[in-house]
Amino acid sequence: MPVILRWLLRLGPTNPIAVRLVQNGSRRTRHMLIRSGYLAALIIVLLWLILAKAGSGDLDYRTLAAVGASSFTFIAYLQIALICVIAPVFMAGAIAQEASPRTWEVLLTTPLGPLEIVLGNLLGRLFFILALLFASLPLFALTQYFGGVPGKSIFASYLIAATAALVVGSIAIALAVSRVVGKRSVFFFYVAVVTYLAVTIGLDSYLRNSGLNPNGQGVTILTAFNPFLALRAMLSPSSYPTAPLGTFTGIQHWLYVRPVTTSNVGGLILSLFLLIASTITVRAGGLQTIGAGASGVPIHRRLFRLGAKGAEHRPPRTPWANPIAWREAAARNASLPKSIARWSFIALGGLFGLGLVFLYHTGSMAPASFQLALLTTVTAELGVITLLAITMAATAVTREREDGTLDLLLTTPITPSAYLTGKLRGLIAYLLPLLAVPLGTVAFASLYALTGGLGRDDSAMITSIALAKQFTHPIVLPEAALILPIVVVPYIAFCAIVGLHWSLKSKGTLGSVVASVGIVAAVSAFVGLCGWRAGSEFSLLGPALAGLSPGSALFATINPADMLSQTISSHDLTSARVALAIGCFISAGAYIGIVYAVHAALVKNFDMTVRKLAGVK
Repeated sequence: MPVILRWLLRLGPTNPIAVRLVQNGSRRTRHMLIRSGYLAALIIVLLWLILAKAGSGDLDYRTLAAVGASSFTFIAYLQIALICVIAPVFMAGAIAQEASPRTWEVLLTTPLGPLEIVLGNLLGRLFFILALLFASLPLFALTQYFGGVPGKSIFASYLIAATAALVVGSIAIALAVSRVVGKRSVFFFYVAVVTYLAVTIGLDSYLRNSGLNPNGQGVTILTAFNPFLALRAMLSPSSYPTAPLGTFTGIQHWLYVRPVTTSNVGGLILSLFLLIASTITVRAGGLQTIGAGASGVPIHRRLFRLGAKGAEHRPPRTPWANPIAWREAAARNASLPKSIARWSFIALGGLFGLGLVFLYHTGSMAPASFQLALLTTVTAELGVITLLAITMAATAVTREREDGTLDLLLTTPITPSAYLTGKLRGLIAYLLPLLAVPLGTVAFASLYALTGGLGRDDSAMITSIALAKQFTHPIVLPEAALILPIVVVPYIAFCAIVGLHWSLKSKGTLGSVVASVGIVAAVSAFVGLCGWRAGSEFSLLGPALAGLSPGSALFATINPADMLSQTISSHDLTSARVALAIGCFISAGAYIGIVYAVHAALVKNFDMTVRKLAGVK
């Protein structure tokens, strides 16, 4: 037998764990009674519905078709309900049994791989649920003899039920593998599944009756996340219609136009994600110990620099592989005022950005005012971070030269490359949380536009005029969340390497700061103004040049009517957006190339420069 075929069989049919679960479960009386009761309930309900609706007397084909269709609809809902009730019962055993440390101690001594352990537990327990579905298939096929029940609807209802069972099973396996829950959580797992279904159905009804649903009385944003609602969208298109084709775009198209497909595909993606996470953590001791290492401290305590439970002191900090980078990033928060100032900027900036979007969503701000406020806020934040990056980099070496620390560092085995790389990496690591404020604000505004204004299409899309051509565009281009970090982070690295250059070659701190600010200001002004003018005056090439500067790229994503007017007028908005994205990638490559070249030059001349300025204070 080929090796690849043997490996695939061990993942499924011949998996020892799956075989054990199927064999043991098949011998249990409780499982047999559950399966028998499931089929008996479907058979009794179907016969009762047919007899009750058909009545007595002669029946024509139209009546028979109506009876078959209505009976199938009721049975399909009943099957989903039974699957959602039975699936947690079968899958709860995974949590109760595998949550025991002794079970894992024995299981992890076997030669089974992580994927075999996870899939064996999932398939072995999911087998009984899928067997119930296949066992009821002949019963559903009987409804086709009456007419009015297309075979496509039958298989679609089975797919929805199977996807729901797969999601429940994947969640149960993930909880068991994490080993952060015990047997007492089985009841809460069951209650959580039932509560989730009830709450989403209730919210769906509220959205449709309150007038907040963009699709009126039709499917809502919750339809794709509940198997009952997805089944209703398929079986009741008149009372619970989907949105007409072409009404929505992007994610809204999948949620409102194709909720059944979204439900099935989304369930498969979620299950795959949970299985991948379970495969990673299964042999690492679960989420409670993964990353604990030799110290035995769980990762959730290590994130907050806490010791093991019951410890009397915090563990010492471990430097990075490059101690210069670690020192540069950690020393900036050495004092309480610096830490308060840094985290205050992050907290207040993030809340202010969320507040802008909230005010616009509630109608307190006009589109033009929102764009101006967003542009001003993000530009000011980026300006502050840029000046901070230049100042920190320009004083990184001169400060150590003035206090004599540099002389001590040069006696260590640290090479010039490691020293300068550590300085640059440490500075960027310190500034990344600060950059998350403006970039996160733009990302939240982009997400707001991508989701259709959280249900308010009139706020997500606006109409503008570019050189007498009227067009409709999002209030903020959705791709801004992706392309702005691509150009902003390398730009900050460019500012830092310029500051390091002058810090290494200048005699004092003041001279290095002035020179660094002057160089960066001149380059940024030249590139920014060129990109600003080119974006509105050149077709296709203009948007690409606008991406060379973070400022012009930001303005283009918020106000494309002014920045990308020539390309929009001669072509369309899509062409302008593609050209802008290409320009941002080119800009990132250019800044990275400059950083690499300056870094290489500094490393090459490091010894000569340091010796030349030795003893200067």
